[in-house]
Amino acid sequence: MPDNMAAESSGAGLLGWLLSWLPTWCPTSLSLLKDAENKMLQGVRSNFTKAYVLVPSGNKIWTLTFRQDTQNKTPLVLIHGFGGGVGLWTLNFDALSLQRTVCAFDLVGFGQSSRPHFSSDSALAETQFVESIEEWREKMEMENMILLGHNLGGYLAAAYTIKYPQRVKHLILVEPWGFPERLNHGQQERPMPMWIKALGAILSPFNPLAGLRFAGPLGPFLVQRLRPDFKQKFSSVCEDENTVTEYIYHCNAQTPSGETAFKNMTIPFGWAKQPMLLRMNQIQEDISITVIYGARSCIDGISRKQIKALRPKSSVDVVAIRGAGHYVYADQPEDFNQTVMRICSTVD
Repeated sequence: MPDNMAAESSGAGLLGWLLSWLPTWCPTSLSLLKDAENKMLQGVRSNFTKAYVLVPSGNKIWTLTFRQDTQNKTPLVLIHGFGGGVGLWTLNFDALSLQRTVCAFDLVGFGQSSRPHFSSDSALAETQFVESIEEWREKMEMENMILLGHNLGGYLAAAYTIKYPQRVKHLILVEPWGFPERLNHGQQERPMPMWIKALGAILSPFNPLAGLRFAGPLGPFLVQRLRPDFKQKFSSVCEDENTVTEYIYHCNAQTPSGETAFKNMTIPFGWAKQPMLLRMNQIQEDISITVIYGARSCIDGISRKQIKALRPKSSVDVVAIRGAGHYVYADQPEDFNQTVMRICSTVD
């Protein structure tokens, strides 16, 4: 056997061993994720259904539907961000579903949805996400929608709108990821410290959340230490203060899939390989866009202004939510909900 083939066989064997060992090391399972999501949703008062939507590609997309008998109202569709899932909209469902049908789903590769293999090519991986959204829409028999996406969900909502403009009545971008081009050294307000560059180089071969899985039984504790603020954000709807921590952990301790796709869609330090600002002119002029951001957010304060500047002949509104950071919908849920309801009322 040639040396390179032996090396490949050895590498594949090691990877297989790691994958078989991972479930016993990480205290997680799909059942535990379901339980954690149920706890996240226990404060929701509105009636809703939970179901897998089987799409032609063979994937199953986990979907929550808050159905209202308002056929003349365009449905609102919520797309979560990186590492998230439908449970993180728990503070928003009741208000947003008062006057129209609201649907939220776990993106393929995340949450309870199927975790397929994604292409290592960034453009193809993006296409896989976009086509899964379109397959889901067709199965839901939804003619068109108001499409809202947070973080990675905002990026994918914009990509979907470019390809399927006839399906989107209004695009709502909430603190979207992946819009600006990577800044060069001269454009950065402060030069990046060498230790961050060195750490980035060391971690670049790994998925963004690999440390969570390598931590094994310490994973839930790691989530608590890294994001203690999440307990406070959801304290009004979660009786157990560890509920949101457990949900986030179980969403991301599963076999990485969407996370791997996200890594393949980025360049070092989280910049998009295919920045969305370069493609904003591909969104039809008659599609209105609203950008919602947290006034206290430190993430990408430039893109929202550039989106408006790049679409002089289109309707683009930029809305700041006072007192909110990146997780606008959880930091100031009442203001966020009122803002989204107002935007929806302009559609129908």
